[in-house]
Amino acid sequence: MPYASENTSERIGQRIAEARKVRGLTQLQLAQRIPCSKSLIAQVERGHKPATPSLTAGAARALGVRLEQLTGQPYEDPQRGRVYATIPDIQTSMLSWDLPDEDAPVRPYDELAADVARASTLGRKAQYAKLGQMLPPLLDELSAACHATTGTERERLFGLLAEVYSGVTAIAYALGLFDLRSQAMDRVQWAAKESADPLRIGRTQWQRATLFLQAASYDRGIRLLDRVRHDLGEDIAHMDAPSLSVHGAVHLRSAMFAARAGNAPTARAHLDAAADTAKRLGRDANHYGLEFGPTNVAMHRLGVAVEMYDGPEVARRIRRTRLPANVAPVRAGRWYMDAARGWLDYGNREKAFAALQAARKAAPEQTRNHPQVRETVLTLIHMERYSKESLSGFAQWLGIT
Repeated sequence: MPYASENTSERIGQRIAEARKVRGLTQLQLAQRIPCSKSLIAQVERGHKPATPSLTAGAARALGVRLEQLTGQPYEDPQRGRVYATIPDIQTSMLSWDLPDEDAPVRPYDELAADVARASTLGRKAQYAKLGQMLPPLLDELSAACHATTGTERERLFGLLAEVYSGVTAIAYALGLFDLRSQAMDRVQWAAKESADPLRIGRTQWQRATLFLQAASYDRGIRLLDRVRHDLGEDIAHMDAPSLSVHGAVHLRSAMFAARAGNAPTARAHLDAAADTAKRLGRDANHYGLEFGPTNVAMHRLGVAVEMYDGPEVARRIRRTRLPANVAPVRAGRWYMDAARGWLDYGNREKAFAALQAARKAAPEQTRNHPQVRETVLTLIHMERYSKESLSGFAQWLGIT
């Protein structure tokens, strides 16, 4: 497994500049290929702006390099990282999907479902080390159970297996292990299909769309999400609660795709459609692990504003939104990371750093491994005339030397 280079203070902008020069491209030529403005490329390469996930993905595609070559992931020293120690066993279980232990006892469905629920809770809390320890034996047992049963019970077990494979995608995404994530996504799709649950299949396609985000292939991601919405239908008045959650989540992801593609009107239209769906649902829910509801819509409104570099809207969204106490820590962590990036774009360094500290408090494992956090911290360090003790301490916690 490749690990980041020893130069932990190297910014994504520096890596972009190096890869661009190796390929003999000017900043203007790279900007045209992404596409974005030449001034944005110049500011990112000089460290005046953090490289956003969309810019990083676009640059990787335009330069013909792997995304992790620009992000430097995975970051954590394998000698210190408990979560990394779980990856070999996870990979072995992933490879053994069609080699069940036929002599292993199969527990009742309710007991397996309870363990899957506990694993999902760890994912919601972004406790990836504990989740990674739990996944391999659970994957092995569920695989054996699926092969040992038939009929409706088998389909229900495959629904559980799809959910557990989704836990692998969450860990792989957090660590930047993109090959493992793609492999796990294939397993999710297979298990979802075997479950014969149309909503789980639709939810799986919603999840699959994130692979197109990391590849900066927005047109294909949008087509995939359009197909999911077509299969679900648009008549929310006749949808049950789980259908509303899948429908609304697809609109929210479509909004992010539109924002990254630079289409603000379409992004806003999807946000409004999701808001209507959340209103119909009437509460924050967690069908199929989607966490859909009014709070998720508010979070995505901030995410779209950040993607569109809309500073005034970022400030409005942050001031108007109060996260409920029971929001999933993994969602809260992402909210604060977006807020930090938005405040930095808006020119408020103090609030940007405060948001990073809030992200650390909400979801430390997620925050420590996210490239957007490192980019924001490195940009703050670059912009400060002297090193603030609190900022230096945060950088050290990230592993930046």
